[in-house]
Amino acid sequence: MSRSFLIKPMLDEVYPVIDYGKGVYLYDKAGNKYLDAASGAVTANIGHGVAEILDAMQEQARKVSFVYRSQFTSEPAEKLAEKIAQWTPGDLNWCFFVNSGSEATETAMKMAIQYWQEKGITTKTKVISRWVSYHGITMGALAMSGHPARRARFVPLLEDFPAVHPPYCFRCPYHQTAPGCGYLCAYELETAIKRIGAEQIAAFIAEPVIGAAGGAITPPKDYYKIIHSICKENNILFIADEVMTGFGRTGTMFAVEQWGIVPDLLALGKGMGAGYAPIAAAVASDKVIEPILAGSKSVMSGHTLSANPQACAVSLAVLNYLEKHELVDKVESKSLFLQEQLAALKTHFPFIGDIRGKGLLLGIEFVKDPVSKEPFSRKELVTQKIVQIAKDRGLLVYPASAGIDGINGDSIILSPPLTIRQEEMEKLISLLTEVFQDFSIQLQNGGV
Repeated sequence: MSRSFLIKPMLDEVYPVIDYGKGVYLYDKAGNKYLDAASGAVTANIGHGVAEILDAMQEQARKVSFVYRSQFTSEPAEKLAEKIAQWTPGDLNWCFFVNSGSEATETAMKMAIQYWQEKGITTKTKVISRWVSYHGITMGALAMSGHPARRARFVPLLEDFPAVHPPYCFRCPYHQTAPGCGYLCAYELETAIKRIGAEQIAAFIAEPVIGAAGGAITPPKDYYKIIHSICKENNILFIADEVMTGFGRTGTMFAVEQWGIVPDLLALGKGMGAGYAPIAAAVASDKVIEPILAGSKSVMSGHTLSANPQACAVSLAVLNYLEKHELVDKVESKSLFLQEQLAALKTHFPFIGDIRGKGLLLGIEFVKDPVSKEPFSRKELVTQKIVQIAKDRGLLVYPASAGIDGINGDSIILSPPLTIRQEEMEKLISLLTEVFQDFSIQLQNGGV
């Protein structure tokens, strides 16, 4: 073609044309091979080209690929909801299927507000969140996101929902160290609630491990127990955004399990369909659904393709594959290997400031000065340069923001498919070493 009619992320950039994928590798039309250490966008949890999933696609397509949710239900949707209800902790038993993570967090927000309305409390309409967070690109989800770069163009249209600092131990806003800090960033939520008024707040939303906005920022041990307790004491629902962390990514089926809490609402996506179909979900507790069931009996949300039988059949096959091959049980040992290798790299490359994360969601933050932790300026485009060097080397990593202001700071995420094998992890580290060597040369030559 002489020109492209497709709107891509960068309109004037030429992207490789993908041909096919197999396991942890992707292959383009030019014959180049890429180790997908990002699972695309932390999505391809079981790798590419899995035969069982392709068979499930074909089998469902022969039956029916679309029904409208207000006219029919379907067997794949019912079975998928049942499986998720069996896996989710506590009384998180009600699944609302949508098409993307942004829709999932926005639906969770709507359900939280409706919950209070159905109970006769109409003042609770705010959903507060943290800075250095990302909950999606639709307007409601973006309003909940504390991601300055992604909010910038739309600020006049957005609610001011971000209200507290993140649990960013590498750049603690209080210049202290956990647990000696007394978890000041968690207790900051109490202050925010008092300023806004608990009677105005429907819910608090947080990513258990902060993804795109912070490069796998992981809170210390008791952080979420404190947050959960503050929410309960102030009659505020807690929404866990597990779009990125759900379905085994962090080493447990859901990341909240690692902190021993049960949220009132759970947003899921990405690994739920593992990239084989667009599907996500907002999962509500019995507590949230009960007043709606006793009142209007209808959650005020919905999309034409919600609970699509084709997508639900694919997701069900993905979750069955995850279960059959016991992939979640193997995440921690793989994580330990990668973390050991990354720690070794940190001793050789002073621009590696921090290594963090859980399971196979690992972040690397880059710094200009390893002693002061001074970040590179955003104008230096460090993340973009490292991502491009990696791609040229045949390694795909996920770009993420960093920095306490959410503007100046650079990080990447390593999030390979949960199916990655030992020799593939060794190859990943080998390629990443070459990437850092190339970047180090650029630094020495004044190229950054």
